[in-house]
Amino acid sequence: MQKKLPARYNLVAMPLALSFLMTFIVSGISTFNGVGFVAGVVEKWMQAWGLSWIVAFPTMLFVFPLVRRLVGLIVEPPKA
Repeated sequence: MQKKLPARYNLVAMPLALSFLMTFIVSGISTFNGVGFVAGVVEKWMQAWGLSWIVAFPTMLFVFPLVRRLVGLIVEPPKA
């Protein structure tokens, strides 16, 4: 059986995974939309993605608790 991280790491693991995937997809769409399918587009995409992720991950760490509280104001908690 593969060992998992302890639950306390969820506060970092969730924003890490979400920012990683979101910036990958959004930067790819933006890059292809901006320059098209040209030579070197993948390199441009990876540069854009790296910069996006460097900004997005710390931003998500900062805003995730705020977003969780705001969503809690408008969404009913799950019933036990």
